[in-house]
Amino acid sequence: MAHIAGIELPKNKRLFIGLTYIYGIGRSSAIEICNKANIDQMKKVADLSIEEEKILRDIIQNEYVVEGSLRTQVAMNIKRLMEIGCYRGLRHKRGLPVRGQRTHTNARTRKGPRGNTIKRKK
Repeated sequence: MAHIAGIELPKNKRLFIGLTYIYGIGRSSAIEICNKANIDQMKKVADLSIEEEKILRDIIQNEYVVEGSLRTQVAMNIKRLMEIGCYRGLRHKRGLPVRGQRTHTNARTRKGPRGNTIKRKK
């Protein structure tokens, strides 16, 4: 039962897959963490010793921004963009796609459901 960065890692998964359950750690970061800790990445999470858990916890805590602090950092970056009034900030404010996608058609996920059009009586 590995508990790292406030997340309970699944016992039946391999270590490098289990680490990806932590927000802010993807596959490449998980493999890098395993290599730094000198732990076999194919080892099951359930087979980790207490010392190995402690090593992983220390590496993640000291070298990576994860979970709540990362979410806060992302939110603050978006807020900063909106405050300075740059193009990306305006797109965030208006709820439109930020990275140059077309909006004449598509973009329904970002724009939300269509507004009902008023039908004219003939």
